[in-house]
Amino acid sequence: MLSVRNLSVNYGAITALRGISLEVQKGDIVTLIGANGAGKTTTLRAISGLLKVSGGEILYEGRKIANLPAHQIVQLGMSHVPEGRMVFANLTVLENLKMGAYLQRDRNVIQKEMEHVFGLFPRLREREKQVAGTLSGGEQQMLAIGRALMSRPKFLMLDEPSLGIAPLLVKTIFEKIVEINRAQGITILLVEQNANLALEISSRGYVMETGEIILADTSAALRQDPKVRAAYLGG
Repeated sequence: MLSVRNLSVNYGAITALRGISLEVQKGDIVTLIGANGAGKTTTLRAISGLLKVSGGEILYEGRKIANLPAHQIVQLGMSHVPEGRMVFANLTVLENLKMGAYLQRDRNVIQKEMEHVFGLFPRLREREKQVAGTLSGGEQQMLAIGRALMSRPKFLMLDEPSLGIAPLLVKTIFEKIVEINRAQGITILLVEQNANLALEISSRGYVMETGEIILADTSAALRQDPKVRAAYLGG
């Protein structure tokens, strides 16, 4: 479904991605793990059109999408839940969700998607009139995922969904990620600092270091790899 080939991204004179390649098959959950500054967020931002690509190709369902405007990539069925959630803090939960459906003109479809999001995250229904900036970190993450789902994506990218969230809610968020994948058939590319959790729910993983992919294997194999265990899984 997604094929990244020899992708390079520069920030001025700094090379952030050095010719990385990865693939995501339809229906899979694939994870990118690595230390802070490895290039994981840059990879997602390049795929979703938020960063200019300086070299290589990004193919989504066989179509070249490198350097397409971000809104066109959303129209193709790809959604991105950014690191830090980036909810509209001064808007209500309901208004945030409607922002996610900005490409949709059919009110019945918007309502249907809204009900689906509330079914997935009942807490958002309870808080629908609450201003998003007053939600807890976990609730904001639910809202960010819900907002992304409002565009009816086929492919969802999640950047650090466990960051800054209470441990109890992290478990809930990850259960919902699996549900989104299995029940709705949405393909997921996940960037996650909690490598244990990420490799537990994914089928395949890539390990990044300083803008390069240094390991690629099934998630089960990566969990058993001594180097991965020592660096990312607490031995």
